[in-house]
Amino acid sequence: MAEVIIHEDENFERALKRFKKKCEKAGILSDLRKHRHFEKPSEKRKRKLNAAIRKNRRGPRAPRR
Repeated sequence: MAEVIIHEDENFERALKRFKKKCEKAGILSDLRKHRHFEKPSEKRKRKLNAAIRKNRRGPRAPRR
């Protein structure tokens, strides 16, 4: 669960922005969207295959030092 502590001198909009950023980093919203409907195993395989094809199409990444 994402949690944000609001400081005394912090406004609500800033705290909400931090909360949304934590949710995005934790993958909460994408997980909710993924589990909204049942996905058949064949659909899951097709989605993963398409994601792998898109990833390979982008090209190799630069090596880390």
